[in-house]
Amino acid sequence: MKIVVDAMGGDFAPQNVVAGVVDAVKEYHVSVTLVGIKESIEAELKKYQFPKDLVEVIHAPEVVAMDDPATVVIRQKKQSSISIGMGLLKKEGYGAFLSAGNTGACVAASTFILGMIPGVDRPGIGCIFPSLKKFTFVIDVGANTAAKPEHILQYAKMAKVYAQAVMGRATPTIGLLNIGEEECKGTGLEQEAHKLLEEKEPCFIGNLEANEIFLGKTDCIVCDGYVGNITLKVSEGLMESAGKLLKREITKNPIAILGAILLKSSMSEAKKSVDYSEYGGAPLLGVNGLVLISHGRSTPKAIKNAIRAAKEQVEHNVLKKIKEEMVKND
Repeated sequence: MKIVVDAMGGDFAPQNVVAGVVDAVKEYHVSVTLVGIKESIEAELKKYQFPKDLVEVIHAPEVVAMDDPATVVIRQKKQSSISIGMGLLKKEGYGAFLSAGNTGACVAASTFILGMIPGVDRPGIGCIFPSLKKFTFVIDVGANTAAKPEHILQYAKMAKVYAQAVMGRATPTIGLLNIGEEECKGTGLEQEAHKLLEEKEPCFIGNLEANEIFLGKTDCIVCDGYVGNITLKVSEGLMESAGKLLKREITKNPIAILGAILLKSSMSEAKKSVDYSEYGGAPLLGVNGLVLISHGRSTPKAIKNAIRAAKEQVEHNVLKKIKEEMVKND
C-alpha cells in the first residue's frame, strides 16, 4: 500500500519533503508516491541513495500556494499536487495522502474529491497534544469553524476510534473543551453539545478547561475548529517561547549551565515530548479516505514521522473502523 505525499506542500518544499520521504523509505520500508512538478522532485531525489523501487513520482503541473483561497483546488488548480494526489486515494493500491501545504485547500479537496463518510457532516482535524499521562487527542483544530452540536458528537465518535486504534486506549474517555466544568457554561454550541454527548456517548466525562488538556484528564477532547485552532496555536507558541526563555536564563548562570549539562538527557526527552515533528501529520477525520495534514514549516524529520503516522493508520484500518462506528445506532 502506497502513501501519497504532496511534494510541493509546505514552506520548504520540495527539499524538506523529499528528504523526509527518503528517510521514511529507508527507515520504515514503506512505498511512497511523490506528486508534484516531476523535474523538481527528481532533481532532489538525485541527491540521495535509497531503494528506487519504493518511490514513485507522478507529475502535477500546478502548485497551490499557502495563501491561495481554499477553493482554488476545486475551481482553478485542478492539476495541482493536492488535487491529483487526493484523487489517487480513489484508486487501488494507494492508502493515505499527506500534505504540509495549504490546510484549507486540503480540507476542501478531500471533501470534494473523496466525499464524506456516511454519518459525518463535516471533517475535523485531530491533533495529539502531549500531557502528563502521555497524550491527549484533540479534534477539531481548524477544519470546521462553524460547528453544530451534532458535528461535535461526530468528532467524539471518530476520536474514540482513533484513540483505540492508533493510541492503544482500550476504553478512551472524551471531554468537551469549555470555559468551565458546569453544564451551563459556554455558548449555546457547547451547552447543546454537552447535552448531546451526555445522551449519546457513554465515554463522555463532561466539560474540561483548556489548562486540563496537558494534565491528561481525558484521552480525547472535542471542540469546534475555531476554539481548537486557537488552543493549538497558543500551545505551540507557549512551548516554543518556554524553551527559549529557559535557555536564556540558564546561560546567565554558570551553576545553572552545569545543572543543565547534568540534566541533558532528561531535558532532551522533555523537549522531544513537546516537539510537533515527533508526532507527524494531523489526521483529517470524516472524509472517505485517510488524509494527514502536516505543519507548513515541517522539517524532513516531521515529514518522515508523518509518513510513519500514515502507515500506522493504514495498518490499523482506521478508516474502516470509523465507518463502522458511524453506522452504530444510526
